[in-house]
Amino acid sequence: MVTPDRRVGAPRLTSTEFGTLYERLRARSAWAAGERGALEALTPARVVAAAREVRIGRTITLAAPVESTPGPDNPEPARHRMRGVPDPAASGLDFARDSFAMNVHGDADSHIDALCHVIYDGTLHGGVSAGSVTADGARALSIEAAHDGIVGRGVLLDIPRLRGVPWLEPGDHVTAEDLAAAETAQRVEVTEGDLLFVRVGHRRRRGELGPWHAAEARAGLHPSAMEFLADRRVAVLGGDGNNDTAPSSTDGVDFPVHVLAIHAMGLHLLDYLQFEDLAPVCEAEERWSFLCVISPLRLPDATGSPVNPTAVL
Repeated sequence: MVTPDRRVGAPRLTSTEFGTLYERLRARSAWAAGERGALEALTPARVVAAAREVRIGRTITLAAPVESTPGPDNPEPARHRMRGVPDPAASGLDFARDSFAMNVHGDADSHIDALCHVIYDGTLHGGVSAGSVTADGARALSIEAAHDGIVGRGVLLDIPRLRGVPWLEPGDHVTAEDLAAAETAQRVEVTEGDLLFVRVGHRRRRGELGPWHAAEARAGLHPSAMEFLADRRVAVLGGDGNNDTAPSSTDGVDFPVHVLAIHAMGLHLLDYLQFEDLAPVCEAEERWSFLCVISPLRLPDATGSPVNPTAVL
């Protein structure tokens, strides 16, 4: 049972309640171990079926532009440096050259979390020892598990649209009931192997009001909403925020959705996407499902990767 918090709309979980939820979701996962986790649901037959979602041939990015300027939610921005600037007056061959570095798991740039990203009680997903992650990188469950790309049927559930607001305010929660109600309102059904994307309006709020300390306050899923994902047996979860609400709704666990999704259920998470280009097209087409292609970089020992998912309608 969820214990109500003093903040309206923010039900809390005790550590005992969270532990019970964690064990229940772990036991229900069909992907208890393995490098790919829930990506095993993306069978060739499901990929072929997802390709049938293409109707108008339009491609839309789900990623935000990478930022190189510091901000309250991005104190360690990506570093882009020009290494070679051509001389316009020179003749013959020349090259423009640059380099790029980033903190993959920040609070501004779109990225995907590998299954080695979350350490909980000394282990990674599937009971793999946390000792497999060293200063040299991750020897197990790295983003290399997705080296062939992630292709499947994407579904966008738009919670601000459901509630009739432009965005959810920081600290607000998306519940399992919200997800089910959005399905009904949008006339779409989340099915096994789907790539589920949940819009909370983080990017729109940031664009209109400016960035804020998102590490301290943001909208996201309530941990109990993960029961919905387990019921539907989704393969991937992505959001336009961090997926976790801040402040945390769970005693003693700062990122309960990350723990449940990655550690218990074997779901790759995509954080800080943007759906402001996709949502209007889905609205106009009256269709909230699409082919989705996610291509992480080939980073064999990394805990995640910058990412530019593409919806194909």
